Amino acid sequence: MDKDQPGITPEEFHRIEGMMKFERLAMSQGYSWIAGLDEAGRGPLAGPVVAGAVILPDTFALADINDSKQLTPTLREKLADKIKKQAISWAVAAVYPPYLDRINIYQATVEAMKMAVNSLKPRPDYLLIDVVKLTDIHIEQQSIIKGDTLSVSIAAASILAKVERDHTMEAFDSLYPGYGFARHKGYATKEHVQLLLQKGPCPIHRVSFEPVKSLVKGGTYGEQPALFE
Repeated sequence: MDKDQPGITPEEFHRIEGMMKFERLAMSQGYSWIAGLDEAGRGPLAGPVVAGAVILPDTFALADINDSKQLTPTLREKLADKIKKQAISWAVAAVYPPYLDRINIYQATVEAMKMAVNSLKPRPDYLLIDVVKLTDIHIEQQSIIKGDTLSVSIAAASILAKVERDHTMEAFDSLYPGYGFARHKGYATKEHVQLLLQKGPCPIHRVSFEPVKSLVKGGTYGEQPALFE
C-alpha cells in the first residue's frame, strides 16, 4: 500500500496497514488470491441474508474503510463504489425467505457465502471470514471474531453486503408498501413490529423469527390476527 496516496493521512495509513495483517500473513505463506467474506442481515425479521466476497490487490488503499456498522449510509455507498473499482474481484449473493426459514439463518448465511465465493474470478485460494466457518468448501480459510474490524478484506465485504441488502430492502418497500422497509431495512424496530402486528406478515417476512412465527403458526400475537393460516 502506498502511504503517499492522496486523501490518506499518516494516521489513516497506519490504521489501514494494521487491518492488512491477516492478508499479509496469508501472502507470506504463499497464497495469491485472498478473499474476505462477511454478511449483512442475520438479525432482521424480513428480507434476505446477503453475503459479500472480495479479493483486494496488495496495493489496496481506501480511507475510512471499516466495519460497515461503523459507517453512515452515505459513506458506505461511496466506499462500496470505490471498493468495486479497486477490487480484483467481488461478488454478492443472497438467500431469501422462505428458503432461509427452511434451512435456518446460520445455514442461509453459509449458503450465501458459498455462492459469493463461487462467483469470484479468479477462484480464491484463501478465505478470511467474519466468525463463520465454511466446512464443505475446499479452500484454506481463517475464521476471525470481529473480523470486520480487523481485516480490510472482511471490512470491504461487509460494506458490499450491507449496501446490496439496503438496496434490496428499498426495492421491497415499493413491492410491499406500508411496512417501512426502506427505513428500517427489516430489522425489529418498534415501528416495524407495530406495523407487522397491524398488517400481518408479507411474503418476505421470516416465519422462523418471532413475532412472525407466532402470527403465522398461532393465528394471533397479542390481539392481532395473522395474515396466513
